[in-house]
Amino acid sequence: MDDENRQDDWANSRQNRLPSFTEVLSRRTRPPVDLFMFYLFLQREGAEDILDFWLDVQQHENLCRAYFKDVRKSGRSIKEDWPQYWDYARRRGSIYGTVVGLHPEAAGTKRSTTSTAEMLSEQDKHNLAAVGDTEKGRRSTSPRPQTGQSEHTRVASASPNAAYDPPRSTTPFSLSGRTPTLFNLKRASRAPTVIPRSAAINRMDLIASAERIFYRYLSPAGNTVNSNENHEIYLPPALRIHSFPLSSTHEPKTQTELSLMAQIPDIFHTQKEYCFRAMEQDAFPRFLRSKAFGNLTPISALVRLILGLIILWIGLAVAFSLIFLDVHPKSKRFFLFIPFTFAITFLVSHQYELDPILVFFGQSETTPFRTLTIREPYVRKLLLGRAIWVSILIAAFVTALTLLFWAVPGHRL
Repeated sequence: MDDENRQDDWANSRQNRLPSFTEVLSRRTRPPVDLFMFYLFLQREGAEDILDFWLDVQQHENLCRAYFKDVRKSGRSIKEDWPQYWDYARRRGSIYGTVVGLHPEAAGTKRSTTSTAEMLSEQDKHNLAAVGDTEKGRRSTSPRPQTGQSEHTRVASASPNAAYDPPRSTTPFSLSGRTPTLFNLKRASRAPTVIPRSAAINRMDLIASAERIFYRYLSPAGNTVNSNENHEIYLPPALRIHSFPLSSTHEPKTQTELSLMAQIPDIFHTQKEYCFRAMEQDAFPRFLRSKAFGNLTPISALVRLILGLIILWIGLAVAFSLIFLDVHPKSKRFFLFIPFTFAITFLVSHQYELDPILVFFGQSETTPFRTLTIREPYVRKLLLGRAIWVSILIAAFVTALTLLFWAVPGHRL
């Protein structure tokens, strides 16, 4: 009940504006501009891996926060439990400064201090608190949209090769050699990393989480045994990680390995921030234009174009037949408004990627010919206004065509 009230409060705060990208990622928005719809939008462009990466890194950071909270609940300080990380965090800065108890002035400025916890909804924070309970359940903190497939654990099983660095795509949203498909919904249901736990989280869990992310998103496809589990994303050269120096199969023992392990909690944060900015500046504006000003998918709009042209051809054929056969009474030509209405409706809907009938019923397409209810207040208002304009435009075109063919004198050939 509290969650519903919070959703209502958030929705009321957006009565006269579109949601921000942060609000979408933190699940504070409603359809058709929620996280699930944004995932499907990226999937149609073949670029959902960048959002997958962001979500998995968010969960990795949540796991690290849960570990630090477990340590503090046990009565030990982070400095006592993990001195290498404490020294690293003091020297380089860390996004977990407030969690581990670092003094604000002690945190460095070399690393972005934007905490992803600020982007968590209240429900996410509740789930994260459940993760911190050392005696209960499993982790359940992902905001990943689900479409019905069960969650599964991602396992990396290859060794890195730092010397191998094949050419990469030049944009985060390029297809990277993959062919996107609108009907491949199984990709949308890939679950984030889930680590079963019946005890407190340990550092090997953190290494395993980071290792899975590296081999799934950052390791070149040629470096993995199962290339189907590799979904390498684009990163600029300065942010690329060419190898993962630790292994989840054995605990670090040497001083070098211990120093490297201290970087695990923050290892992907810079890359995650880059992906956030890339999505916010590129894909998200196009997503808003698609869903806040239209309610059709590209396939559905294309089908309407084809149907509109076919029906328009039929209507024109009937209209010219009535003229050149000089059919009487002339009022029969008024029935031409039927095919013209269907044809113009389909053609204008394709042009604006908006079906006014669906809007009046409060519906927006998720995948071709499948709809959900429009619940975001400002988006509903925008779409209703555009639907009224489109309806007036359709009525004007239909009236003009019908009167035109009614007014033409008949002439029997």
